[in-house]
Amino acid sequence: MGLGGCIILIAAGAILTFATDWQVEGANLRVVGMILMAVGVIGVATFTSIAKRRRVVVPPSTPVVDEGRDRRYE
Repeated sequence: MGLGGCIILIAAGAILTFATDWQVEGANLRVVGMILMAVGVIGVATFTSIAKRRRVVVPPSTPVVDEGRDRRYE
C-alpha cells in the first residue's frame, strides 16, 4: 500500500467517524472509522521511514589531484 492508499484510509475513516450518522446492526461505524484512521496513520509512518532509508545521498565526487612529483619517471 502506498502513500495514496494510506491517505484514502485516513479520509474514509474520518468520514465514517465524523460525517455519518448511519446505524448498522452488528458494527459500530465510529469504531470502524477510528480503526481505518489508525491503520492509515501507521501506514504513512511506515512509508515515510522506509522512504528515508531508501534515499541515499551521495556527495559529488571530486577528482583527487596529486600535485607532487610525477612518479612515473622515478
